[in-house]
Amino acid sequence: MSDQAHHLEIGPEAMAGNGGLGRYVFLPGSSDRADRIARRFEDGRCIKNRRGHNVQLGQLVRDGQRVDVAAVPTGMGCPSVDIIVTELLQAGARRFLRIGTAGGLQDEIHAGDLVVASAAVRDEGTSDAYAPREFPATADPLMVERLCGAARRMELGSRTFCGVVHSKDSFFGREFATGPDGERNKEYMALLRRDGVLASEMEAAHLFVLGQVYNKPPRAIGRGSSSDVAVRCGAIMAVIGDHTGFSDLSDEQSAEERLIDVAVEGILDLAAFEI
Repeated sequence: MSDQAHHLEIGPEAMAGNGGLGRYVFLPGSSDRADRIARRFEDGRCIKNRRGHNVQLGQLVRDGQRVDVAAVPTGMGCPSVDIIVTELLQAGARRFLRIGTAGGLQDEIHAGDLVVASAAVRDEGTSDAYAPREFPATADPLMVERLCGAARRMELGSRTFCGVVHSKDSFFGREFATGPDGERNKEYMALLRRDGVLASEMEAAHLFVLGQVYNKPPRAIGRGSSSDVAVRCGAIMAVIGDHTGFSDLSDEQSAEERLIDVAVEGILDLAAFEI
């Protein structure tokens, strides 16, 4: 079998870096957001592929530390995450942060706020190929901690929430009750609100499941260094819609810039601890 990833058209050399730890990979849904993230990189270059999931490579620099990073758009939905992240894992990447958008489910969460996912409801089918329904989809706790700390330090603590999110396969049918099964979907989403789920999105659950099933062997907390953890996965999202409706494009893009700001700082904090 070729070392070249079929869809991403990269080999292991693309993901090498950080003293053998591999690149920290930002995973936005859209190629536009990947480009905006990559503008923060130094010594940037782009590896293009036929599918448009172009691999942006570069470095983030803070206080003299240079951190090897990448930005790769996953597209929408867990099936696409499965392909992109699995190929990145096969190429040697071990640190993944989803940078996405979501719809707020709680009255206290408004368009423009940020949500750090600690776990995700597995209302999608892709992860069933990896684990039974009872298997939890949880984010890496250290990544959650670093993202929340970055938000507080950047004085965004009052607009950043941390908790469980909802990952779905159907955007219109499930979240907006479009179609013949609308009443059942309305009831389902209402139950999630009552359960305290913060926001609804489409990718985090399967990313978290992949992070767990490839995070082997287990490491005792008193042995080894932070970098001994095989795979870390996290997710942070900008809320672009709430109970009042969608935000307009300019507000959405402003929220995404705040999102990228916190994501970059969180990854730099994590890298300072790990490398």
